[in-house]
Amino acid sequence: MSEVKAELNQLMCTFLGAFTNTGGTRPRVELIREVFIPQGMIISNAGDEPVVYDVESFIAPREKMLTDGTLTDFSEWEVAERTEIFGSIAHRFSEYRKSGCLNGEWFEGSGRKTTQFVRTPGGWRMSSMAWDDI
Repeated sequence: MSEVKAELNQLMCTFLGAFTNTGGTRPRVELIREVFIPQGMIISNAGDEPVVYDVESFIAPREKMLTDGTLTDFSEWEVAERTEIFGSIAHRFSEYRKSGCLNGEWFEGSGRKTTQFVRTPGGWRMSSMAWDDI
C-alpha cells in the first residue's frame, strides 16, 4: 500500500508543481496530460457555479496566464491530505496554499481539493479533481 501512496503523492506533487513560475521558471502545464487520464474532468467550484473543464480546456488558459506576465511568481503546495486507497481506485482530500502576483498585485490563498485516482495499465492517474478556494 505504501508504494501506491508514494505514487499518488508524486502525481499530486507533479500536478501542483506544473503551475510554478517562481523566480522566472517556466511552468510545465503540459505535465497535466501525463498525470490525468485523457477523459479526465477538472472542476472549479470556487465561484457561484461550477466550472467544468476537460484536460485541454483546463490547460490552455492557465498556460497563457502563467507565461504572458498575468500571473508571476506563482506556486501552489499541499499542506495536508487524507488519502484512501481501495484496490484500483483512490481518493484524496487535500488542503493547499498558493501565492503569486496577479496583474501586479501580490496575493496569498488557500483551499481544498478532492481528487480521484484510477490504476491504469500505465500506472496510477488522476481521473477527476474538484476544488474550492477559501
